[in-house]
Amino acid sequence: MDEALLIAAWSSEESQPFGGWDFGYIRRRYSEEKPPWSYEDLAREVLRGAHSALDLGTGGGEVLARLADAFPGCMVATEAYPPNWRVARDRLRPAGASVVAYAADETSSALPFRDSSFDVVLDRHEAYDAREVARALAPDGVFLTQQVDGRSHADLLGWFGTEPHWPNVTVERLAADLVREGLAIELARSWWGSISFFDVGALVYYLKAIPWEVPHFSVDRFTSELLGLQRRLDETGVLRFDEGLFVIRAHKPR
Repeated sequence: MDEALLIAAWSSEESQPFGGWDFGYIRRRYSEEKPPWSYEDLAREVLRGAHSALDLGTGGGEVLARLADAFPGCMVATEAYPPNWRVARDRLRPAGASVVAYAADETSSALPFRDSSFDVVLDRHEAYDAREVARALAPDGVFLTQQVDGRSHADLLGWFGTEPHWPNVTVERLAADLVREGLAIELARSWWGSISFFDVGALVYYLKAIPWEVPHFSVDRFTSELLGLQRRLDETGVLRFDEGLFVIRAHKPR
């Protein structure tokens, strides 16, 4: 395929809609290695016996919905992005969960809940305020979070002249933050694997879906960089980049 046809194909990928947190459109065109733990299994374990739970940054509610069989009597989720909030509301309401608009990175990050409101707080790949999590947790409550290591994708970002934006998001720092707020760490585990793309168009779609990775990303703006990635793909057969994950489970003493 000549360059003009490649660029036209990438521009088409750039214009594809994205909603919730669903990468199904490129499901067979990219892959992510899985860590040695299952976040969903860990979440089910901490939900067992809880009376109330909160899921921070639920996206479109895709992951939380798969835990519906373990929902406590009171299940609440938060989401900041309005289109995702509507998707999550419609997905989770039949399972008995409510969705509240809340963004952890706003100037005021106070959770809109009373002290000691939840037996469990879940967080999968969402920013959070450790002090607010500790405040919202009931005594003997559990906080479970899985995060993308802030140093991830450095090799990908380097192609576009940038670097990881949150290199201090590590298991060590986030665990220390929780300890400072009085929580006891029960589990803190990190892992490094890779994310792979089998065509450049899939990477274009991915970067448009998560615009914080490469600010102001567009095919027009980064045509030469994308062509360079295409040449690498032609040589290697896959575009593979480093990705780290970590999981923390913390307990609030009585």
